[in-house]
Amino acid sequence: MTTQQSTSPVTVVGLGPMGMALAEALLKQGHPLTVWNRTPGKAEGLVTNGAHLAATVSEAVSASPVTITCLKDYETVYGAFDSAGDALKGRILVNLNSGTPTEARTALGWATERGAEYLDGAIMVPPPLVGHPESVFLYSGSRDVFDKVRVTLASMGDPRYLGSDPSLAVLYNAALLDMMYATMNGFLHATALVGSADVSAVEFAELALGWFMPSVVDSGLAELAPDLEKGDYPGDLGTMEMNLNALEHITRTSVEQGVHSDQPRLMKEIAERAIAEGYSDKNYLAVFEIFKKATPAS
Repeated sequence: MTTQQSTSPVTVVGLGPMGMALAEALLKQGHPLTVWNRTPGKAEGLVTNGAHLAATVSEAVSASPVTITCLKDYETVYGAFDSAGDALKGRILVNLNSGTPTEARTALGWATERGAEYLDGAIMVPPPLVGHPESVFLYSGSRDVFDKVRVTLASMGDPRYLGSDPSLAVLYNAALLDMMYATMNGFLHATALVGSADVSAVEFAELALGWFMPSVVDSGLAELAPDLEKGDYPGDLGTMEMNLNALEHITRTSVEQGVHSDQPRLMKEIAERAIAEGYSDKNYLAVFEIFKKATPAS
């Protein structure tokens, strides 16, 4: 299969909010588009704008050299494409649902058995940002397959290739979302904490997000990331014991102010485990060594 042109035909299977955004972006970039969805009515707007609505998954896949699917999970993908017969043979399937690394590796085998070339991917932006050139999409799998469709993928956003291991895209996705939820929970809990003294969320956000996060947290982590690679956690500017003291104060303050205290209590327990494992004189980044291990069975 030759390298895809910027306006090559594309099929999109699955027209939930994200699948719809993908289809609209591809249409906007001039791709001849075929779509399929379990509920055909969702495609009406796309058809009005020039897309072809396929009656079956097999017809949809057969219409284009590349099919992009955005369904709930891997099992839903299998259920949808099992009716496609041999249509996937010799074609490229780009799968943009979320799941686990094991599921991604299994999906490669599933696609290979059907004669398809396969890329696993993850969308790192909400639907309204799909189609923007700076919106990041992650892909993993065969480099050759990625290179064939890179121009087409760029119609949806910024395609980032992570490596030949097909599980890397969903692994990165889980890791980045893990960071997002932890950061959001930190901000929400902190806002609740100062809110207990009638401080408005807007007033707190100005300091927390306007100065503290970019100036103290973000820049500090970027500078210290190489230490994680080396496993080097000097405690010259603050030890784990000092950080435990701060975490104890956060936990006690949460209790005193009548706000939810499970989150700071868990952070305190993690620091206590790090100390128990010999990192008391290291800095807080030594918690990384705790996170690299499975949680002990209770």
